[in-house]
Formats: sequence, C-alpha cells, structure tokens
Amino acid sequence: MTDMSQNFDLPSDNKPSVPTGINVLTILTFIGCGLGFIGAIWQFFGAKRNLDKMEEMINSGKYDEMPAILKKMMSPAALEVARKSYENRVPVTLISLVALVLCLVGAIQMRSLKKQGYFLYVIGELLPFVGMLIFVGVASLSGFGIIAVIIALVFVLLYTGQRKHLVN
Repeated sequence: MTDMSQNFDLPSDNKPSVPTGINVLTILTFIGCGLGFIGAIWQFFGAKRNLDKMEEMINSGKYDEMPAILKKMMSPAALEVARKSYENRVPVTLISLVALVLCLVGAIQMRSLKKQGYFLYVIGELLPFVGMLIFVGVASLSGFGIIAVIIALVFVLLYTGQRKHLVN
C-alpha cells in the first residue's frame, strides 16, 4: 500500500520556508500597518475636531463632574498635546506614513529571510516616537502613548528573537 500523501508532494525549489515565528509576526505586522495607515489618516483629518471637543469639555462645567480617569485624559497637559498634534499634523502624519512603509517593507524582506528587513522594521518602529518627541513633546508618550511604546518594544524583541533565521 502506498502513502497517498506522496502523490500530493509538490516539487521543491530549494527555497527555505518561512519559519513559523517570522510568519506569524509578519502577518501581525501587515495587519498593524493597515490599521496604522487608517489611524494616521484618521488622526490627520480628525485632529481639529478632537482639539475642539477637548477644549469644549475642559471649558464647560462638565469637567468638574467627570470621573478622575477622564479628568486625566482631558487635563490641560492632554489639551496641549492635542493642540501641538493639530499644529504639527502634517509632519507627524508624514513621519507616521514613512514609518509604516519601512515596517511593511521590512516585514516583506524578513518573509524572504533577508536580514536588512529587520533593520528597516526597527527604524520604522522607532521613527514615530522620535517624531512625536520632536513635534509634540514628551507628554505625547504618556497615557495611551506608553501603550504604543510597549507594543513596539515587544514586537522588536520578538523579531530580534527571530534574527537567527535571517541571512544576508
């Protein structure tokens, strides 16, 4: 009796397969890049609306009635971050889009097991934070900003663990 699975084997082109870790990480990166693109465009077009809403909430009598956690999100420091984000929305958006392209190209190259993809990816992960520090200030990395930093660092560390599979 012959093994039926042998009948379905495809010819190999001697190209190494993508390791599972890199496969999963790059798929998650593609999803993250898509969401990041939508978020960057949304932030660009919604920056003025967000600033106006925040100013309205702080200047209204409703601010004193808010729960403490909402007051932190609507603080004068958060208002200043929103103002600077609006004023610098063009460079911040451009930096975000360049970073997304670097992450996307890096992930594509890592799927081809190219080591240079790792370096492009790392630059793409760090670039938005540098841009936010320059154009918005340190306060941009508080609150939800710190969550973005943690996620970026986790992905960089996970990709770093997969570097052993990358060549050239």
